[in-house]
Amino acid sequence: LDHDIETQTETLKKEVSKMLVSKVENPLIKVDLIDSISRLGVNYHFEHEIDEVMQQIHKNYVVNIWGPKDGKITIEANLCTLAVLFRLLRQHGFHVSPFLLNVDSNYFSILWLLNKTLVVFNKFKDVQGNFSERLMSDVEGMLCLYEASYMMVLGEDILEEASTHLKSISTILSPFLAVQVNHSLRQSLHKNLPRLEARRYISIYEQDPYHNEILLTLAKLNFNKLQNLHKKEFGNICKWVSSKLPYVRDRIVAYFEPQYSQARRIFMKVLAITIIIDDMYDAYGTIGELELLTEAIERWDISCLDDLTESMKLPYKLLINLYEEIEQEMMKERRTNCINYIQSLYIYYNLVRANMTEARWLNNNYKPTTKNEYLHTSTISCCCSLMAITSYIGMGDIATENIFKWATNEPKILKATSIVCRLMDDIVSNELLKLLLIDPVPI
Repeated sequence: LDHDIETQTETLKKEVSKMLVSKVENPLIKVDLIDSISRLGVNYHFEHEIDEVMQQIHKNYVVNIWGPKDGKITIEANLCTLAVLFRLLRQHGFHVSPFLLNVDSNYFSILWLLNKTLVVFNKFKDVQGNFSERLMSDVEGMLCLYEASYMMVLGEDILEEASTHLKSISTILSPFLAVQVNHSLRQSLHKNLPRLEARRYISIYEQDPYHNEILLTLAKLNFNKLQNLHKKEFGNICKWVSSKLPYVRDRIVAYFEPQYSQARRIFMKVLAITIIIDDMYDAYGTIGELELLTEAIERWDISCLDDLTESMKLPYKLLINLYEEIEQEMMKERRTNCINYIQSLYIYYNLVRANMTEARWLNNNYKPTTKNEYLHTSTISCCCSLMAITSYIGMGDIATENIFKWATNEPKILKATSIVCRLMDDIVSNELLKLLLIDPVPI
């Protein structure tokens, strides 16, 4: 049975691949196809074909007016199609301006004036500056615009208006459209997890009278296959955690593509160990014990085991053994550089030192006096950088030397992610501590 399903899947993949590489008069047909492929969760099968199509569309239908960041889309189309095209181009890293969309006059035109002021013409808005009556009936177009607005950057703000408009019409829509609109307002495509979106979108796509049966069948087979794979991985990881770390908090998360099975397993084990060490610093270790643990991790030597108390020996031993296990796996694949960067992050990126600083704050009942003092330490201890780099281990050709160099040089995106994660975590912790009548953390 598994062999038959695999054979059917490969046949369907070839058919979809042919659709992507075939010549068509209207390139927008492929835009809708790529969007459906992505939202159904099968895009990882066609990364090369999709990239080529997007390259061709950008080359043939996007004109740079004043520079490489002012790309003008020259395709004539309706609001929904152009919004999807804009979103896909941005998602694939192409520069295209939302202020330079040539939209069919039946809908609206957006122009970019010399003084760089966004002006909306024709039937997009009325004289009062509200969305026109014509757009009230174009729910699909407004929904696509709303999803595309999440790809906009500073100075391209149309999100609030699109959101307000969708909320105002959500009560007068058909049940089918109302469900889609309300879901997007609550959980936009950009903020959703791909696997959850795929499961939801399969049901929506199936109800579309114009859906592609080949693509729909592939999506269903692919989803079920990955579900079975995840069940097996989940079972194996749970067994490992219960046997090695029976007292660790249960936080098992995973990437979904099947080719990243090794990466998922490595990530989960590192995460489990990191949670234990974090809990040691937060709640279970005395200052003396934590000083010894910090020194041992900085030295990264199994001989330090004799200097630790009994409660600290197990997590330290597990930490050292885990990285030795990962290193052996990477050596088989000739990717030993991965381990050097992970170990340097743990030791030289001051993770345990930041944890130690916070432990001293707690022990001395000290509260940071400035935002910089608080964020400098707490954004390191939240482990975002560690886990971001760990996520690349086991991901094959993606995990290049340059990727690790980039990630360990504190790029802005990791700094921002660390701040967001830390603040969100502390906000939730504060609420819990208030309920327990404990002094809140210094947010």
